[in-house]
Amino acid sequence: MRRGWTLKAQARLWILVGFAIGLGAAVLWLQSTRAWDQYLQRSQMAGVLLYQSLQSTAPLPEGLAIRTNPQPSSGQEGEAAPHKRPVVQGGGIVTEISIQAGSEQGSNRGSNQGPGLGTVLRLMIVSDRLRYAVADLVTAPQQTAAQQLGAVTQLLARHCSDPEVFAQYGDRGWVRIEGRQYWGCQAAPTDLRLLAAVLAAVGLAIVLSQSAETSASFGGFARLLRQPRVLGGPDSYASPGPAELQEVVSAVNDHLAGARAQIEKRATVLSGVSHDLGTPATRLRLRAALIQDPSLRHKLEADIDGMTGMIESVLTYTRSELSLEVPRQISLTALVEALVADYQDLDRPVSYQRREPEVVQGGQSLFSARAGQGALPDARRVLVTARPILLQRALTNLVDNALKYGRRAVVRLEADSQRALITVEDEGSELTVVEIEEVLAPFQRGANSSAIDGFGLGLTIVATVAEQHGGALRFEQGRQGLRAQLEIPRH
Repeated sequence: MRRGWTLKAQARLWILVGFAIGLGAAVLWLQSTRAWDQYLQRSQMAGVLLYQSLQSTAPLPEGLAIRTNPQPSSGQEGEAAPHKRPVVQGGGIVTEISIQAGSEQGSNRGSNQGPGLGTVLRLMIVSDRLRYAVADLVTAPQQTAAQQLGAVTQLLARHCSDPEVFAQYGDRGWVRIEGRQYWGCQAAPTDLRLLAAVLAAVGLAIVLSQSAETSASFGGFARLLRQPRVLGGPDSYASPGPAELQEVVSAVNDHLAGARAQIEKRATVLSGVSHDLGTPATRLRLRAALIQDPSLRHKLEADIDGMTGMIESVLTYTRSELSLEVPRQISLTALVEALVADYQDLDRPVSYQRREPEVVQGGQSLFSARAGQGALPDARRVLVTARPILLQRALTNLVDNALKYGRRAVVRLEADSQRALITVEDEGSELTVVEIEEVLAPFQRGANSSAIDGFGLGLTIVATVAEQHGGALRFEQGRQGLRAQLEIPRH
């Protein structure tokens, strides 16, 4: 048997794999978060430097430029072109912001300069698909106007929109701000946090799936052991999994092999005893025939018959446990009908109750308004894969048991796509379901066993044959007597 990895080795491997994947996901997440923090801080600092440049013509950092607005609008006649609002070409969504020097926060409207207040910086941000949520900006009470503009440029950097930014500081004209290197889509770092989350989820899924597969291998083997040993089943088991599971499978196979060897040895011993007892039993019969007293001779012959019959019964039970017969496909209908016919030829009160024909409702025709009915022919045969000799012996025991404890036996056969059910119902039996289930144990007999021949192994053999076919033997109380049901799955 090929041995797999041990559970300890697999646990170490998957812990290392999970740790490596988690570490990689954490590194990606931290690097991406750090890159975005640096990018947002850079864009915020660009806004602070931009305000200082607009206020005092301070030098701008590299990548940030101020262009004169070349497009005058159609405002009032005589108004200077630089003071007119920029014209938005091709439409777009406009977000307007006012930042006032010396105020605690910006305002969406107001004059360029109010009494007691500083100069107003007006911004017009044009985007083709986004309106910026300026109201969501968090401003501190002592935040300067430069810091407020830095918060605005940081907001622009958070969203990939490549907006056009226009500004007017105080009474100066409108200018165009070019700063895509600070808040444009191309300047933004690649966000790997989603990839890190997916990688962590995939790693967790791999570890969980492997642990579930390992535990499922043990559970699957346990369910395999609980299943009945159906026809054609393996003599030994095999289950993929870790080395510990392979050890369990090997131990179970060894145990089954030892049990089979013990049963075969027991059957061999019983066969030898039955064969060896044949010679002295024959001599006893010959000597019993010389006894002149008829009563004594009959008693001695009855004891000899009981002794040999008990040995043959035990041998039959042991052979049924060995399952030496090769299973094949048979017609269960023909088997049951032939068995009942044999009893009827011997003038025994055994009958076969056929199934009622199934009625098929027809449709209406062009010549009749009434729907017709028809019955399916009862030519369908119930085919099963079984050991016919063992199955015939089991049915014979059920019928004999019904005749012993009742006056007659009625046999029925029902089947569907999954199972076949043979029912043998007696008439007038005084046994209850509880009492008959106690009789299933070996060498157990009913209350009226003193007047009935037998050794108490008939129903035990039936239950054994049912288990070997993957079925079961059940009892229930019928309308006239006790009802035995032998269920066999159809393979």
